[in-house]
Amino acid sequence: MNKAYLLTGGNEGDRYLNMQQARTNIEHICGQLLQVSSLYETAAWGKTDQADFLNQVLLIETKWNPRELLKLILQIEEKGGRIRTEKNAPRTIDIDILFYDQLVINEPGLNIPHPRIADRRFVLEPLNEISPGYKHPVLHKTIHQLLLECTDELAVKKIG
Repeated sequence: MNKAYLLTGGNEGDRYLNMQQARTNIEHICGQLLQVSSLYETAAWGKTDQADFLNQVLLIETKWNPRELLKLILQIEEKGGRIRTEKNAPRTIDIDILFYDQLVINEPGLNIPHPRIADRRFVLEPLNEISPGYKHPVLHKTIHQLLLECTDELAVKKIG
């Protein structure tokens, strides 16, 4: 079995319900949830004229290879009402593969680890909550180290 870290997020519709449904679908379709971070709220990154996002990191155990996992994730996004328009547009649900074991994959449509982990506080905060000692396979730094060095100044607020 393989371990994958996923980031879920969204800012359209009932954000809490969308996140809960994504978590449930991930567990039923992709693999067993091993760890789940708290929910975090943050202003939109990149395209700032939109509603705040909720984000959460999930650690799953999965039998699927990275390509198969991506295909399943895209189906879950579509089922959750995700419509792809422009980059960084508002969305009901977004699911990214952050890490998959310690693999490094750079292929069209699939980059693992996610290439902007170290630049985004809204990713690092929930990731640090559940796996501060996890070592990035390319940067060779722990999640905690990356969070301390992160220059992203967007406020990330833990919910509950």
